[in-house]
Parts: sequence; C-alpha cells; structure tokens
Amino acid sequence: MPSIAGAGGGRLFSVNGAAAYWGSSRRRLLLLQRPLFSSLAGGGTGDDVTPHLPVVIVGAGPVGLVLSFLLTKFGIKCVVLEKNVEFTRHPRAHFINNRTMEIFRKLDGLAGDIERSQPPVDLWRKFVYCTSLSGSILDFDKIISPISVAHFSQHKLVDLLLKKLDGIGFQTCLPGDIGSSTQDLVLENKILMGHECSSVQLTDKGILIGASFNEAGRMQERKIHCGLLLGADGARSTVRELAGIHMKGQRDLQKLVSVHFRSKDLGKYLSRERPGMLFFIFNPGAIGVLVAHDLEHGEFVLQIPFYPPQQMFEDFSTKICEEIIVKLVGWEPSDVQVLDIKPWVMHAEVAEKYIGCDNRIILVGDAAHRFPPAGGFGMNTGVQDAHNLAWKLCLLQNGVASPSILQTYESERRPVAIFNTELSVENFKAAMSIPAALGLDPTVANSVHQVINSSLGSVIPRNLQKSVLEGLFSIGRAQVSDYILNEKNPLGSLRLARLRSILDEGKSLQLQFPAEDLGFRYELGELVAEDCAETTYEAEKQKHSKRSREYIPSAKAGSRLPHMLMRALSTSNEGVFSTLDLVNGDKPEFALIIAPLKVSYELARAMLKIADELKLPTKICVIWPQGSVDAKVKGSRSELAPWTNYVDVEEVPRAPVNSWWEMCQITSKSVILVRPDEHIAWRTESDRVTDADSEVRRVFSEVLCLTSRIQTLEKPLLLLLKSPSNASNSHPPSNTASYRT
Repeated sequence: MPSIAGAGGGRLFSVNGAAAYWGSSRRRLLLLQRPLFSSLAGGGTGDDVTPHLPVVIVGAGPVGLVLSFLLTKFGIKCVVLEKNVEFTRHPRAHFINNRTMEIFRKLDGLAGDIERSQPPVDLWRKFVYCTSLSGSILDFDKIISPISVAHFSQHKLVDLLLKKLDGIGFQTCLPGDIGSSTQDLVLENKILMGHECSSVQLTDKGILIGASFNEAGRMQERKIHCGLLLGADGARSTVRELAGIHMKGQRDLQKLVSVHFRSKDLGKYLSRERPGMLFFIFNPGAIGVLVAHDLEHGEFVLQIPFYPPQQMFEDFSTKICEEIIVKLVGWEPSDVQVLDIKPWVMHAEVAEKYIGCDNRIILVGDAAHRFPPAGGFGMNTGVQDAHNLAWKLCLLQNGVASPSILQTYESERRPVAIFNTELSVENFKAAMSIPAALGLDPTVANSVHQVINSSLGSVIPRNLQKSVLEGLFSIGRAQVSDYILNEKNPLGSLRLARLRSILDEGKSLQLQFPAEDLGFRYELGELVAEDCAETTYEAEKQKHSKRSREYIPSAKAGSRLPHMLMRALSTSNEGVFSTLDLVNGDKPEFALIIAPLKVSYELARAMLKIADELKLPTKICVIWPQGSVDAKVKGSRSELAPWTNYVDVEEVPRAPVNSWWEMCQITSKSVILVRPDEHIAWRTESDRVTDADSEVRRVFSEVLCLTSRIQTLEKPLLLLLKSPSNASNSHPPSNTASYRT
C-alpha cells in the first residue's frame, strides 16, 4: 500500500509563462506565448542529474501505446515504462468497436492494417451455443460510421502499434540497452521494458518517479522527473495504488481461468461446420466459453469459471486443461497445444477519481475502470480515454488552454465509464440468461458455493469440500444432458422453448451497441452547454436501460460528429470521405462546420480571427448541397478572405436522408464547432448571434476552460509564475509528498 511520507506541499508544475486572461471589461485575451508548464515543455535544468520529461506513461498495453503515439505526434515528449520484459502473447481483448476503429483510422492507417489482418468476417460474426442455436447476425453496413467493427486479438494489435511507433522514432529497450544514463534525450521516445513504477514523489518542479529494474541479477532504481504521470498500467494498476485512488463498484463477480491454446484441427472443423467468434458450451462434463481468436490458424482462448478455495488456480494444470478442452469440444483434436494459463477476476468498478496527487497523476484505461468482458467495452473505453486526453495535453503544452482543462478529462470520461460498467453488467446478466434457461442458473451455483464456504469451510478439509462442490455441480450440469434437453422430454422442451424466446427477442448477449458506442454524449467538460438541450445524461441512461440500441445522429454539444460521406469541391480529387475526416488527425485542430450562408460566413470570419489571436489551429468546413456548381462554391474565397484555412465540400447523401443537416435534425443556419477528438464543442444558429466577436470569445473562453481558471486558479497561477523556473537543484525540497509500493 502507498504511504505518504511528507506534507503535500509540492505544486502542480513549475510555470514558465503562458498565463491567459479574459479581461472582463474589454473582453480581451492577453496571452504569453510560452509553454504553460515548463514540465510539459521538457528538458532538464542546468545541473540536473535526473532526467526531466514532460510525460511518463506507465503501461505498454494498447492504451499506453496509443497514448504515446498521439502525444509524440502532437509534439509532446514522453517515455513509457513497462514492468514486463516482453509483451504477452495471451490474446485477451479482441473486439474493436466502431468508435475505436474510427480513432484508429487516423493513427497512420492502423484501422486499415487491422481490417487486412483480421480473420474473414464470415468466420466470426456469430455467437454459437452448444444447442446449435446461433445469435443475431451483426450489422456491418457502413451507414452510421465510415468503418466497421473488427475482431483482432490484443497481442496482434500491440504488434501493429509497435510498428507505428517505430515509424515515428520510438524504440523498445531492455534495461541493459539504457544502462545508467540520466540524459533526457536518451530516455525520450523509448519504451523501457522491465521497468516498474515503484515510487512517486511530488516536487515543486513536477513529480519524481522511481522505476525499478533488474540488470544482471541485481535490482536497481532509475529516477525520472516529469510533469505528468499517466497510469495506463491495467486493472491492477500500481500507479492507482501509489496515488491512493480507490475503486467503486462490484467486486469479484466471477473468478475464471483463461486457457490460451492452439489447434488447427479444431479451427478447420469450426470453419467448416460452425464458424463463430464466441462459443458458449454447456454439457454434463464441463462448462466454458470458447473465444475463437483466429479459426484459420487455430488460436483459441477458453474461459472456465472456478470457485476457490475448493477449486484453486493451481488445480488447472496443462493436463487438466487439455481434458476440459476435449470435454467441451466433444471429440479429441490431435494437435491441442496449451500455450498459457492465467487466472483473472471479473470486476465492475470505476475509480473514484481519474486525477490525483495535485493533478500530476492521471489514470487511463483499465487503471481507471474495470468491466465485465460482456460487450467488449474495456479496451475500447480505454483507447477513447487516451484519445480524449492527448489533444488536451497538447493545448496545455502550447499555452492555449487553462490547467483546468485536465479536469474536463475526468468530467467527460468518468460518466462514460460508469455507464459502460452498468451496461457491461447488464450484458453479462443477459449472457447468463442462456444457461439459466437451460437449468444451469449461475446464481444457484454461487449460492451453493457460499453455503459450502459458510457451513463446511471450517469443519471439513478442502479436498472434501472440493468433492462436495464438484459433485453438486455435476448434478447441475446433468440438466443439459441429452436425456433431459430434448423435445420429447417435457422439461427439456420447455427449456428449449424458453431459450428460443430469449434469442428471438434479442435478450441474450449483445456485442454491438451503436447507441452507446457512437451516440454517447459528454454533458460536462470542454464544451459549451446548450440552453435548449433537453436531454440530460440521466435521460440518456433511462432511454438505454429500455434496451434501445438504435443510433440516432445528433449535433448537440458533447456528441460525436455524425458521419456522412462528402466530396471535396474545387479539386481534381473525385474521392469521397467522411465528415469525421474534416477534423485533422495529425494535429489538434478545431473545425467550424457551416452552410454557405452570409450570416454563417460572418461568424466563421470571427472564429478565424480569434483563433489566430489564440494561435489555436482552426479551419472552416463549408458543406454545400449535392450538385452545387463551381461558380457558387468559389464564393467561399471572397467571403473568408484573407484566410485560406477552409475547405468546401459537397454532400453525398444516402437515402432516406436528403442532407447532412436533415440527418442531424438541425437547419442549415446552424454552425457547429468540432473539437480535435471529433466531438462537438458548441452549436448555435448563426442568425441568433448579434455580436460575432463577443460570442466567439465567450465560446473559446468556455471551451478552453479560461473562464474557470479566472474563478479558481488565478491565485495559484500567480504563485506558480513567481516560482523559480531555472532552479538547478534536482533534489526535492522538504515540503514534498512521497508514495512508494
């Protein structure tokens, strides 16, 4: 457990300038054009012997690697610490939803690499049950998104991400590759394998991290000074523990053994006879869920529930696992090769807060939330966390946004995690409705286990308890024997009818949630709240609780920008692209979407002028009706002069929708400001704005959190601005706080 060794007197970061202030009387922005935090600017000072980096990321899973890629692309120097000396080959997560694939489209073509590398869709688009009944066919039509979901194992995704990072100058290093170097340039753009974050210490200049590693059989510790520590180190996060942040929710929903194995025989059989992604297998000999990661190469993961202390993880030897596989398959494949066996516990929890230790430690991904796997929300939510955070850190480094922009990461992403936790639990219960309908109610198994623990646990030996438990479970599994589960048996016929009803009504396990995947909406954060927004987050939750899974495009503030195909005008390129591509993926850039109306152009000019003052990358996107002629389109040039950062595009609507504005249920008088993460920051109707300059200043003040800084951070900022920025002493002062495992 972490311990606090001193008073928390350390400040957020040393500040080198970049204070921004909106004058209340003159509505004027005064901006010091220097990085807001020297910690984010990077670089050691004078006689420093400790490396000083803007950001240290702990954890080199998909979330940590996506974070490092985005930050590096946005110009923020970082290093990644990974406690393992090699990347796991255990597949783990495998379902990538629409929104995550949309993000991956802009990671140097990562989505295309996944689509080319994943198994053929026809081999994984079904859920298959032991009764031969299949689940619903997934919808892969690209109407609501420019890209489909994907089935791609986590370890293969990590391989692709490492290649992308290598392409932008990142290196993967073992402890011996670095030695005892303490130079910034040696550590930046590195993934340090075998380095575990073992301590953190708050200082006036940032945060001092102790990274322990084993070199030549001897444990050593490397000290790294940074501005921010981003914890992406998974469900059992060391960073979260060091920061003293607790999880809230349901613990120990189920304990499982995950068995990674290969069998080309089984892969060929399922490809030919019963292709699918998930196989829920219930028979008198065993129960388990088989995940077909790659039928062509015969790669599988089998999930087996177990109940300690009567059943222990150590009981699941390679031989025992092979026997269980044979029982569940129904015949003996000749080439079963067990590669790895891991225990894991299913939780449904969200961190009480995402940001701690004076805003210096930020949790991302599974470190901030732990979901049941039902629905595949875990890795997807984590990648979207990283996407939300990276561009905000860039604006912070560039001195454009207030420090309180960090809090919008928590206010936006934590409610999404809470909602996804509830949805995952709901989906897990739906999955359990299948065995319950067959007479294998999991709640009964849990009750039996609890009774044995409470009544026999202190009376009889564990081996005898195990025999009693497994004997009772064997009686329970007999409910799915051929003798009972057939149409001629009245009880079996009733259960099969109940099963068909569950499947026909769509009440079993779901994997696609378009309403939640694409339709979630930030209510609080880096956006301008709409006075007319009648839909609250609670209302959204109530709507979804009624199992409404239909995605409805929305242009309300906080929503993801709705997708429609567009075509660039006044260019020789005849290709089409998504409205999502109007937002630049290579740098944090805002986009103002307007129709070619006089009053909207006026607002656009004000937007470009104020953005130029702020040095905030912004462009105008003018959406023209289908069939617009060049003569009219050229009007944007004169209307927006002298600025050239605009694009004219033409709608390519798809029936039954006639235009993008109609699809969004708004009029063409609307103007929409889109953030770098493709979420809408602000929406209004241009003819309602009486003073364009004042309105744009107000909007940017709220979106960049400048207003809240005046109210809550003006005094701390003045203190920080007075602190020495070139102190040569790298050792923390006495008024620091330390945390150590």
